[in-house]
Amino acid sequence: MLRLARAAEAIEEMDRPDCDPVLLRRTYAQFPLVNRVVAGWRGNYVQYIRPLLARRVRARILDVGCGGGDIAANLARWALADGFEVAVCGIDPDPPAISYARQALQRCKLPRGVLEFRETTSTRLAADGEQFDLVLSNHLLHHLGTDQLRQLQDETEQLCTGIGLHSDIRRSPVALGLFGLATLPLAGSSLIRRDGLTSIRRSFVPGELRPLLRPGWEVRTQRPYRNLLLWEAGGHG
Repeated sequence: MLRLARAAEAIEEMDRPDCDPVLLRRTYAQFPLVNRVVAGWRGNYVQYIRPLLARRVRARILDVGCGGGDIAANLARWALADGFEVAVCGIDPDPPAISYARQALQRCKLPRGVLEFRETTSTRLAADGEQFDLVLSNHLLHHLGTDQLRQLQDETEQLCTGIGLHSDIRRSPVALGLFGLATLPLAGSSLIRRDGLTSIRRSFVPGELRPLLRPGWEVRTQRPYRNLLLWEAGGHG
């Protein structure tokens, strides 16, 4: 079987301090399309999140490393459409990401108080003693070293009273080839294709994640080419 070695030292253009701000904004603008195709959060909502919301009067949701904010906005829309009362908070330490997410929020037409974006980290929120029913992230894990990955799990446990869901790409040569072909039309217009290929090369396979999991965590594989880290407070939602 053809294998693809993990390129842990590769750096995405978005993470560089001299990243082109125009290309960066175009990348944030294209995230909703790409995430809709590959990220699978509608399925996660139906399988994991909606049952949790049904057991809560008003759920607080935290999206760690929210980027342009499209995942947080979708979760808020789906929850409201199902009749749930939620408060969704997207956080990111990157000022351009939060700036874009806040501008996009003005176009979301969501009720006041349902969705907010904050320039901060899960470390700071955990130190402040904040609590959420659900803590999640999308495409964050491949950015992390082994110590940071364990820290994210620890902080999720501190912050979360319900479930933790961290979803990311699963490295595969097939995924690399398919993504490269599918995003050819976007080449040059943003960083989606360039950084997406780097992200796949940096991402983990389940066998690499399992030794890094804290007690109570598990990794599940999902289609297409996804890993999901799952944790439940007290062993239940």
